[in-house]
Amino acid sequence: MELLFFSFMASLNFGSHGVFKYPTWPTTAFVVGHDWGAVVAWYLCLFRPDRVRGLVILGVPFFPRSPTSKTIESMTQMYGDGFYISQFQEPGRAENAFARYDYLTVMKKFLLINKTDLLIAPPGMEIIDFLETPSLLPTWITEEELQLYADKFQESGFTGPLNYYRAMDLNWELLAPWQGSKVTVPTKFIIGDKEIGFESHGTRDYIEGGVFKSLVPNLEVAVIVDGHHFIQQEKAQEVTDEILSFLSNLSAVS
Repeated sequence: MELLFFSFMASLNFGSHGVFKYPTWPTTAFVVGHDWGAVVAWYLCLFRPDRVRGLVILGVPFFPRSPTSKTIESMTQMYGDGFYISQFQEPGRAENAFARYDYLTVMKKFLLINKTDLLIAPPGMEIIDFLETPSLLPTWITEEELQLYADKFQESGFTGPLNYYRAMDLNWELLAPWQGSKVTVPTKFIIGDKEIGFESHGTRDYIEGGVFKSLVPNLEVAVIVDGHHFIQQEKAQEVTDEILSFLSNLSAVS
């Protein structure tokens, strides 16, 4: 059976035309993205900077395309087969591993991660088995909300979201025309100091040093103390304040 993985570039093509196609709607927008939404937002700004007045990104910095190595090859070389993205590549592998747990437990394992290092399972272990199931919920989410997500995934399964990861090498191929391009849109990058991987593998140095800003020249960075991955929920007021301040400053110079 042939498996077709839609790339985020295809999603952007459909999505951006949908957002901007109505004559009475504005032709530009402020964009906010988190996690995979951040990846999509970065490349929207790379492809169509004329459409974006300002960009806010939560948690996932912009990384340049390697001119020689495909994404999954590079990740597996750096982090090994235990890296969660590497484990997601083989169709059926993650789905079968997830099936050992009920849907609510899978939600808790992924949405309530309190690890700060990259998600890398020990040799011979699947990432879903490596992740802990917390006994207590944080204050920013309820059992009812988690159950809602679990119910939705029980209807759809996990293959659709996993295919985003499986399309990463396809995206690498399609991004070739933008090799070396920079994100020129005014950008506010917000990250928690407890974000997964922030303090490992040189990520903090990349973000706070000159490399990140060399690729995103009009960049502001805000690091929120005790913020984890779902920072927009965990630190809602701080994130809101950062976004409103950024938008206010942009409006003042427009």
